[in-house]
Amino acid sequence: MVNMVNEEVIMTQEGYDKIDAELKELVSVKRPEISDRIREALSYGDISENAEYDAAKNEQAENEDRIRDLENMLRKAKIVQEEDVKGDVVGIGLDVKVKNTDTKEETTFSIVGATESDPFNGKITTDSAVGKALVGCKAGDTVQVEIPDGVVNYKIMKIIK
Repeated sequence: MVNMVNEEVIMTQEGYDKIDAELKELVSVKRPEISDRIREALSYGDISENAEYDAAKNEQAENEDRIRDLENMLRKAKIVQEEDVKGDVVGIGLDVKVKNTDTKEETTFSIVGATESDPFNGKITTDSAVGKALVGCKAGDTVQVEIPDGVVNYKIMKIIK
C-alpha cells in the first residue's frame, strides 16, 4: 500500500476514475451483498460456531478497509493535467516507446502514479526501476536499468502525449 499519511497521491485522470469506480462498486454493490450474507447467517441462530457469519464479518472488515483506503486516495489525489504535461521529457501521464538495445525488441510503457501500477499491461510508476531510469529523459536518450534478471539498456524511441 502506498504511504499516504500527508502526501499527495499523484495519478492520471484514468487512474482517478478507476479508483472512483471501484469505490462506488464496493459501497453500492459489495457492501449490501455482505450485509445480506451477515443477516442470513444470523438467521441460522448461534453465531459462536457459525462459519458463514465469521466469513461474512471478515469480508465486511476487508471491504470497509478498502473503502477507507480508496476514499483516502481520492481525497489526496493530485491529478496530472494533460495541459501540464509537456511531452518533451518522460513523466507521469505519458507513454514512452523504447527499444531494448540488445534484443532490438520494442516496448511501450505508460508512466502512471503509484496507485495505477500494472506492469503486466505496460503501466509503470516513477518508483519502479524502469520508471526511475526513464523519467526526465528525452527521445534519443539511452538508459541502463538494473532489473532482477540483470541489466537492460533501453533507447527512448518516442515520447507519446
